[in-house]
Amino acid sequence: MDKSRFSIDKYKKDTIRAIDARFEAQKIAFSPLTFQAVRALLDLGILDCISDSGENGIAVSALCKKTGISEYGIKVLTDMALGMNIIKLAPESNIDDVDMVFTLGKVGFFLLNDELTRRNFNFSNDICYKGAYYLKDAIKSGKPDGLCEFGTQWTTIYEALASLPEKAKKSWFDFDHFYSDIAFPEALPIVFVNKPKKLIDIGGNTAKWAIACCEYDADVEVTIVDLPGQTAVAQKNAEQAGFAERINTFSGNILSSTTVLPKSADAVWMSQFLDCFSLHQVTKILKKVYEAVTDTSDVYVLEPLWDKQQFEGNAYSVMATSLYFTCMANGNSKMYRYGELVRAIEDAGFYLKTSHHNLGSQAYTLLVFRKKSS
Repeated sequence: MDKSRFSIDKYKKDTIRAIDARFEAQKIAFSPLTFQAVRALLDLGILDCISDSGENGIAVSALCKKTGISEYGIKVLTDMALGMNIIKLAPESNIDDVDMVFTLGKVGFFLLNDELTRRNFNFSNDICYKGAYYLKDAIKSGKPDGLCEFGTQWTTIYEALASLPEKAKKSWFDFDHFYSDIAFPEALPIVFVNKPKKLIDIGGNTAKWAIACCEYDADVEVTIVDLPGQTAVAQKNAEQAGFAERINTFSGNILSSTTVLPKSADAVWMSQFLDCFSLHQVTKILKKVYEAVTDTSDVYVLEPLWDKQQFEGNAYSVMATSLYFTCMANGNSKMYRYGELVRAIEDAGFYLKTSHHNLGSQAYTLLVFRKKSS
């Protein structure tokens, strides 16, 4: 067993004390309210003021003056923040003091300063929060019923991206790019060890990977395959980066029977793409890839697999992202485990050539496939 990773045995043994389990259940019961309390603490500048006060802390009365929030509002939010370990009482302060003094706790530090936490929080608030109410409906229907919060004219969130409110759109792309982009520096040497000249980037989105490839290798040509709205943005970004001659786009719905992928690429790249589809659809997509590649083409799949994470907290975040896919994105996909994703790709006629784990700070896995011998 890799000792740098948390043990999957954690999911087999129920060792938590009953009193602690009851506490965890109370956290769940109040989680919609506590989430919004944290949002208020952040948006109203209360946590920033407490953080700026340093080790000496800041009193309720001073918080009222600095933020313009009433004493009642400050006390309601700081009471809950104490209960969530977001803030702490200063060493010289007492719970019975009329003017309690607070310092920032470790949880509060991460809420303010940890990029992973901030992007997850903004994504949950701006994309998922209202739509999550429809999760049960989405489970039953197999459709992203929560997407109705943004409009009823789309069947998936990907069709809606270009039309989302700017704040929501920013949170979506910040979330999406934060995870996979972190793994790019470690993935590039693996992909280019065989010097591919033509690379197809399926689900290329805003062209970040395509641009990174062109910056890494002066000879590669990349074709981005994505929906029309995404390819328009990708083409614009490629031109701005100075790679218009080496980055092309191919618009189409990968699931459509009429979409045929460009042929004979040296490599095919899919970054955080297959988790947007059901396992049945994954196999269907890879069958199209099978028809497009040669026996010597490498097919690269970059995904955050929850059972290959180094830390339990990261696995939790990946698991939680599946709920977004259910209620907001498409209603039928999830963040996969290693074994189930590999099997779905092998069912399309490929074999797993190599796998590379723990890429980037979010422990991405890069799977490399080739066609099985006929």
